[in-house]
Amino acid sequence: MESSPKRMPTLDEVAQRAGVSRTAASRVINNAPHVSRAKREAVERAVRELGFVPNPTAQALATRRVGAVVLAVSSDEPGLFADPFFAEVIVGVSAALEPTDLELVLLLANTPRGRDRLERLLRSRRADGVMLMALRGDDPLGRLAEQTDLPVVFGGLPLTGEPRWYVDADNRGGARLAAEHFVRTGRRRPVMITGQLDTQVSAARERGFTEGLALAGVPLLGVEAGDFTEDGGAAAMERLLAAHPAPDALFTASDAMAIGALRTLRTHGLRVPEDVAVIGFNDLASARHTAPPLTTVHQPVRSLGREMARMLVGAIEGNDPGPLILPTRLTVRESAPDLPTAD
Repeated sequence: MESSPKRMPTLDEVAQRAGVSRTAASRVINNAPHVSRAKREAVERAVRELGFVPNPTAQALATRRVGAVVLAVSSDEPGLFADPFFAEVIVGVSAALEPTDLELVLLLANTPRGRDRLERLLRSRRADGVMLMALRGDDPLGRLAEQTDLPVVFGGLPLTGEPRWYVDADNRGGARLAAEHFVRTGRRRPVMITGQLDTQVSAARERGFTEGLALAGVPLLGVEAGDFTEDGGAAAMERLLAAHPAPDALFTASDAMAIGALRTLRTHGLRVPEDVAVIGFNDLASARHTAPPLTTVHQPVRSLGREMARMLVGAIEGNDPGPLILPTRLTVRESAPDLPTAD
């Protein structure tokens, strides 16, 4: 009498043996992101013990390519992608995708409609992966990233948590360089304009600046929040001057806010750098054309986009690239020269 063929174990049995959900087991078997090391090891052990063999048809459906990736930004401003910062990011992303067959989809996702569109893209798997930027506070986009099996690369850290894949600049270290420059050139009454308070980039730049000053025993006179725009920088500078009429140094968390602050300083008859030295952050092309040219912390914006895309392509291909922090440096120009300026 012939014995009946041995029944193959099911995905549910693998999940039960590993002590995880069926979704978590599926993610591990399909090499998807957002699974803890402990769960991944438990599932792999259960697969070996049970002799589980994935269904090729189901696995092919789970891993099929559609030839597109999404760059989603947590903003509802239609002109955002024309902003010099994001324009440079897009140039870098496009350069990294050019040798591949992947097309780039740009998406503003800070409105219910934008988030719904992104959610539909992820749920229907009409993209092979996602890059997320400009997340704020408890951003819904972060939760969407946790719920998808698709690879997700963050451009800049979110305010809370640390995702598996991200590319960021050394914001804290760069801001510390600005503080050290002010101290070295004799400035003792610094103020700062930060960005939105619910963003990691603002928090890191403020932290680095205050740390650099504290190490030299120099107090920070005041901080005002802007919104990374020229108008936001101009308004924040007005508030700082109302509270602190005689600062001798200003650090802003972006070049755009520095340009707005320069406008306000001129309105109040304050000279740069004789009365107030000014340092920005980003070192975009506009920093070379201000009056006077802007000293600023250089971050490799185009490289940020390029490395995000490279990391995403690697993840799509089944690799597990580590997080990447890009270096920053101080570019000294006339708005905050190397030597103290004599009156």
